[in-house]
Amino acid sequence: ADATAAALSKSGNGVLVKAYKCNVKVRSEVEAVIEAATKEVGGGKLDIVVANAGIADHIPAIEYPEDRFREMLDVNFHGAFWTAQAAAKVFERQLKAGSDGRGSIIFTASVSAILVNVPQKQAAYNASKAAVVHLAKSLSVEWVDFARVNCVSPGFIATDMLSVHPEEWRKQWFSMIPGGRLCEPAELKGSYVYLASNASSYMTGANLVIDGGYTLP
Repeated sequence: ADATAAALSKSGNGVLVKAYKCNVKVRSEVEAVIEAATKEVGGGKLDIVVANAGIADHIPAIEYPEDRFREMLDVNFHGAFWTAQAAAKVFERQLKAGSDGRGSIIFTASVSAILVNVPQKQAAYNASKAAVVHLAKSLSVEWVDFARVNCVSPGFIATDMLSVHPEEWRKQWFSMIPGGRLCEPAELKGSYVYLASNASSYMTGANLVIDGGYTLP
């Protein structure tokens, strides 16, 4: 991460990029990173935060160990909230100081928030992502004065994480996607740029589903 940040900073576009590390399960660590980034990269101002950390398990619900279930919620749901809460504190502070705009909070959710993927067994993951989507809706109303809060829900993305799954699973998924293929990671960028920018200034509480039509049939 540090090497990537350094390379981007030297790319000639005049943008300062820094990498920070924290455990999203620990509220104090998340707050410290948000405050540090605001000061060191944003020059004291924060505009956009993306809560993107997430994990997944495929464990039959009847066999789910307590520690693994709690871990799923701690990272995917609690971690997302700690990130949003830390950003909201900065956004509210900026509003009180006379800022003329609202910040943007973007959660990475999943199509698993709105349907049950098969054949994998992932009840905890599905529940954690559904919680994130409704959290975004709730916060979009509560924090409307100083922040917009939205979600991006990707479908199946062509990443190393997906490639480790059994071939028969992948074939079943492909057969269920009207688009007939996986989404390339770069195809998600437009949704995040849109939600981060003033082009979506009237959008809050929304969930953008990017899935090649997977959730439609």
